Amino acid sequence: MKKKILIMLIGGVILCSTNFLYAQQEDTKGGFGSPDQVERQLDDDNQKKQPFFELGFMQPYFDFKANLKQNKGFSYGLDYSSAYFSANQSLGEKSAGGGMVRFYGSWDLIGKGAKNTGAFIFKVEHRHKYGPISIKNLGFEMGYVGLELPPFSNDEFRMTNFYWRQRFAQGRISMAVGLLDATDYLDVYGLASPWMHFMNFQFSTGAETMFLPNDVNLGIAIAGYITNNVYAIAGLNDTNSDPTKPFNSFETFFSKNQYFKSIEVGWVKSRDRHFFDNIHLLYWHSDGSEFQASSSGWGLNFSGTWFVQDKFMPFLRGGYAKDGGSLLQKSLVGGFGWYQSSNSHLLGGAIGWGEVNESTWGPDLNDQISMEIFYRMQLSSKFAITPDLQYLINPALNTTVNSIFLWGIRARLVL
Repeated sequence: MKKKILIMLIGGVILCSTNFLYAQQEDTKGGFGSPDQVERQLDDDNQKKQPFFELGFMQPYFDFKANLKQNKGFSYGLDYSSAYFSANQSLGEKSAGGGMVRFYGSWDLIGKGAKNTGAFIFKVEHRHKYGPISIKNLGFEMGYVGLELPPFSNDEFRMTNFYWRQRFAQGRISMAVGLLDATDYLDVYGLASPWMHFMNFQFSTGAETMFLPNDVNLGIAIAGYITNNVYAIAGLNDTNSDPTKPFNSFETFFSKNQYFKSIEVGWVKSRDRHFFDNIHLLYWHSDGSEFQASSSGWGLNFSGTWFVQDKFMPFLRGGYAKDGGSLLQKSLVGGFGWYQSSNSHLLGGAIGWGEVNESTWGPDLNDQISMEIFYRMQLSSKFAITPDLQYLINPALNTTVNSIFLWGIRARLVL
């Protein structure tokens, strides 16, 4: 029965996508992708910025990369990110540090230079901790129900992307199929990247009220524009994937029959402003996950962002979850990003309220308040450093304190 439902869902998504024929603009760059989607990340890496200094001696290397993309359709990035956090109160460890090296790229193999391009997308990583715990686990050490920089784990060698991205109908429809990271297209907005923006995950994808399958899960996502301004995205993902054993998802997808399904409908000012001027509503359902030991559930998420004069981006986001293994069952967050100069120095601030998911953590726990402010300094076009301050009120699993003060710093070098 589940396989029949699965086939019907995929067929329905493809059938619906054929109706998205009204948009007139070309789908460019990462299309519907988040700031972390490989093609968008590559585009941001290559954007002109206004830093404090430049690595002029590296220009021949960057010219080589540009020529490789122009002549062969192959574009790649190599970066290293590092972060450290320290808290004034904790049930266990008070500090954590970690880093990761990533190699990612996009290779246009079909229709290079045309609108209906087909590209192979990949990303491999090594994630490592510096001390006894990873940054990903620091929140729980403090007794806070939440994640700090969740990608900064201790998975070591792992994969995040290995899929085919195809565009249809003169670039008006996009499909991704293969080993996906659902956060590349789910609940997208312009300040969602833990490598470049907020570090508290409540201010990122799903506002911590969404079950998220492990990245590099076998899945399919199809997106298209119903009108020039209204779009829809539907996805189906395996919930039992293991990023350290990525190809096992080809087996668990069909043997476990546990899936994460989502559909998002949104309004944008224009297609090239997809994650800048974006208002959307998203429904998700999870069959649960044996690998992540989570129950089935569903939820709704909403998001509204607007980029004023390409400098100031206020946002209001939140969600509701019914079971599903999410951290929070209700969440409401608001904040802003303020670019001091084009694609460069960024000030961000946010405040969020969260009600802990009772089916995950038990009843009668405190509602949490989270506040964060950061400033990303673009020291050069390829190197940024970001100090970060957070104030966490009523950490739900720590009854010994009323608040926790957390400071951190993150650095990223891209080549």
